[in-house]
Amino acid sequence: MILAKCPLRVSLVGGSTDTQEFLNKYETGSVISFTPDLYTFVSIHKNNLHKYIINYSKKEIEEDYQNIKNDVVKLCCEYFDTPHCSITFNSNILSSGSGLASSSSFIISTIKALTLFQKIKMTNKEICDIAFQIERRINPLAGQQDVYGCGVGNFKRIDFNINKPQTYRFLDMSFITDRHDMFLLNTHIVRNSTTILKTLDLEKSHRLLETVDDLEQSILQQNENDFFSIFNKGWYLKKQTSSEIINNRELLDMDTELDNMSSIDGLKLCGAGGGGYFFIMIKKDARNTFLDKIENKFSKKVLIDISIDSDGVRGAKI
Repeated sequence: MILAKCPLRVSLVGGSTDTQEFLNKYETGSVISFTPDLYTFVSIHKNNLHKYIINYSKKEIEEDYQNIKNDVVKLCCEYFDTPHCSITFNSNILSSGSGLASSSSFIISTIKALTLFQKIKMTNKEICDIAFQIERRINPLAGQQDVYGCGVGNFKRIDFNINKPQTYRFLDMSFITDRHDMFLLNTHIVRNSTTILKTLDLEKSHRLLETVDDLEQSILQQNENDFFSIFNKGWYLKKQTSSEIINNRELLDMDTELDNMSSIDGLKLCGAGGGGYFFIMIKKDARNTFLDKIENKFSKKVLIDISIDSDGVRGAKI
């Protein structure tokens, strides 16, 4: 059996500047993001039925991969001309509509598993390149930050250029993570990122590039006050790029409630917005106060304690 896993992605600043529409107009975009210790998992093994057996929220059994309804499996098997096998999908969060790039992560996990299954050698960057091609076939509006943010691990700045490959600068976040805990709070609101991407104001999105430069400088200088000031400014600016990012009363109330909690130093909604998970940073010595307030205000919401994954996509034969 082959088992592959790929982390999800949490973006801090710069989201929306990685879309094709933005790059067509401004030529360059940038994000700062990291991979948390939350994953998608894909397992593959041979079967003796001469069929493709696909297990996810549904089960499919087909003789020809062209008849598979799961787009990720169909397109990945098509790309590698994969022989009959059984493929199973799992994740350690409720991933659909999460804003954590789960669809990109699943594509990357699938490709990694298939390359090991078929004994094809590929670097993580090469896997990301193929994953991006496949994701664009599924969702033509998909930006670049999800695939390239998931497949290559750790905390990093990624720069996008319309005429050049993506580049990475890895950043040392220990001055923040040594003193702060990080959480994801599930809003339990599922959204469609495509709807939001269609409404983005490109000129307002362009203002986010400045926050990427400024946040990187605060990290290089290890200036904690500047870091949180810029990070929270980025969330404020992000909300100005589309009315769909905070598009209902429940989400707006959650954002306001969390913003008013003095124990929270940093806050933003993950991904394109509209639902999914809030990313939250608090000082370690405020942890108990924070947990009490979350229990009082959002007792029915799932809170996940996270840390940084440094490895990106990986796989093994077991």
